[in-house]
Amino acid sequence: QVELVESGGGLVQAGGSLRLSCTASGSIFSIGDMSWFRQAPGKQRERVARITAGGNVDYAGSVKDRFTISRDNAKNTVYLQMNSLKPEDTGVYYCNMHITMDSRLWYERWGQGTQVTISS
Repeated sequence: QVELVESGGGLVQAGGSLRLSCTASGSIFSIGDMSWFRQAPGKQRERVARITAGGNVDYAGSVKDRFTISRDNAKNTVYLQMNSLKPEDTGVYYCNMHITMDSRLWYERWGQGTQVTISS
């Protein structure tokens, strides 16, 4: 069993910063892609950032140059540094990881979500 636990959400003013963390625990052999998604009220969940096992990153256009995704493989943790936050960044942020427990079968796991609210 693998569990993803997120932390770091909160309420900040526009222009501020937040850092989200997500740590995976359990019987983990390896972790592939790690991503952050967000879901704003009344909207579909969208991916905002992804980092591959090799460290390659990509971002949604709306967050590029403001958000930075990183990972610490030794800690099974992914981070999302969010700067210059805007009210439209408000939503529930979810981490997502592709995990294998035996190098053969891969599973997609989600965190429980953390609320990010940006006030204008």
